Amino acid sequence: MTVITRFAPSPTGHLHVGNIRAALHNWLFARLSGGQFLLRLDDTDLERSRPEYADSIRADLRWLGLDWGAEEKQSDRFALYEARFAALRASGHVYPAYETAQELDLRRKILLGRGLPPVYDRAALSLTPEQIAAHEAEGRTPHWRFKLDHDQPIAWTDLIRGDQRFDPKLLSDPVIRRADGSWLYMLPSVIDDIDMGVTHVLRGEDHVSNTATQIQMFIALGAPLPAFAHEALLTGSEGKLSKRLGSLGVAHFREAGLEPMAIASLLARLGSSMPIEPFDLMQPLIDSFDFAHFGRAPARFDETELATLNQKIVHMLPYAAVADRLPQGMDEAAWDAIRPNLETVAGAADWWRVVTGPFEAPPVAEEDRDFLTLAHRILSDALFDAGVWRSLTDALKAETGRKGKTLFLPLRRALTGRDHGPDMAQMLPLIGRDEALTRLNRA
Repeated sequence: MTVITRFAPSPTGHLHVGNIRAALHNWLFARLSGGQFLLRLDDTDLERSRPEYADSIRADLRWLGLDWGAEEKQSDRFALYEARFAALRASGHVYPAYETAQELDLRRKILLGRGLPPVYDRAALSLTPEQIAAHEAEGRTPHWRFKLDHDQPIAWTDLIRGDQRFDPKLLSDPVIRRADGSWLYMLPSVIDDIDMGVTHVLRGEDHVSNTATQIQMFIALGAPLPAFAHEALLTGSEGKLSKRLGSLGVAHFREAGLEPMAIASLLARLGSSMPIEPFDLMQPLIDSFDFAHFGRAPARFDETELATLNQKIVHMLPYAAVADRLPQGMDEAAWDAIRPNLETVAGAADWWRVVTGPFEAPPVAEEDRDFLTLAHRILSDALFDAGVWRSLTDALKAETGRKGKTLFLPLRRALTGRDHGPDMAQMLPLIGRDEALTRLNRA
């Protein structure tokens, strides 16, 4: 069996971090299995779906390093839905219902008030021809429900949640088509999964009850069931469901200067028993992906943890991987010197300005003026090579007796304007003799 997974976002907005995690896990499992990862745009909501959102979804996936095989749009597949709907109607698996939204809402409130589950009572099935004619004379058009088989218990072994059982009598027959003829999510998704040969449906645990009803749709359409995996939803760092997670997307991460692999490193293992580690390549994440490692406990998303991962990954990146994002003139030696002090690649520009200048040096303490004058004289006569910093500080230590902070800090401040930063043994050759002498003289 060729494993086929799919990511099926609705192009009614931008991807958020929960969507990204679902896409990544489907992609990882397909790659691990040597299968296919498909993109399906669930754009049956023609009023809210926008081409620009579809373009954004594709761009976000590419930026994250997720490629896909076939791409489908549900809006191109309405003829297929009509054909399958007609077959279900002929076999008695769907039926029309004439209640208005207000009437249904009132019934739900009455049931809840009595302490009963708000399950649809199938009143539409008992309508007489005269009642149907009366509804239609009023101008009502029916919405359509899928008729669950109350005699067939619903059960499956979830790849994450284990054995799942639902009593169909405790579920409402789901509405699959609105009165205006437009489709809801449930049936088109099943039809597409069948038609596209999807073997594994991996999504959030908020879809568990949808899966229960969709299983009977697969059966009614005479199709084999895919395997299902429902993973715990993301929570915020405070441990509660966070509305902020719905606003965190690729645009936010890119503006923060985060690397795609930092996001992948965190989200690939978030909610699992595997350690979250920094990776600069996808292959280790592919090789270690296993549904057995995921549990039902909430998966806590922490931006601080993401920033830490990003910093570690930046420190791993070779010059070739970032050269096109660095300031003009910044070479491999400069990247190697500056990289250990970066949180993001974009931060390299700040340190490169320290190298190239100009910068405003802090005021020099009176007791350091003669010391820096001596440093200027020693540097003027020193061989300016890769060991120049060691030569300079050894000579200063021998002549002044200074060591530790009193030796190094005045020099760092005069040469870089900072109290902390990259190794001065690497920075001083980048600054160059003439500029270093100018800065010491100015100090």
